[in-house]
Amino acid sequence: MSGACSSYVSAELEVVRGFSCPLPGGEAAAVFCCGFRDHKYCCDDPHSFFPYEHNYMWWLSIGALVGLSVAAVVLLAFLITACALCCLFISSKPHTKLDPGLSLQTTEML
Repeated sequence: MSGACSSYVSAELEVVRGFSCPLPGGEAAAVFCCGFRDHKYCCDDPHSFFPYEHNYMWWLSIGALVGLSVAAVVLLAFLITACALCCLFISSKPHTKLDPGLSLQTTEML
């Protein structure tokens, strides 16, 4: 991760010659060589892993949002079904009057 990127073979199997950072016409702060075995680039953060702009990460975000949305819909359907079944269970029970036990009666003293 120094300022010199060695030559490498790209993912397209093309040989890319080594280069020094910063590149001519590039950012002056990009003095580190970052990247992977098949893709190297100059960067300003030696711990940088992704040379792509944030647009690359949108697909991951959209996938996560779709997954979370599906999970939320399934959870909501489960809750609605559970509530409906509880209401049906409660409404289908016979309504019987509870026996309070012995009735209290007053007796007249004779």
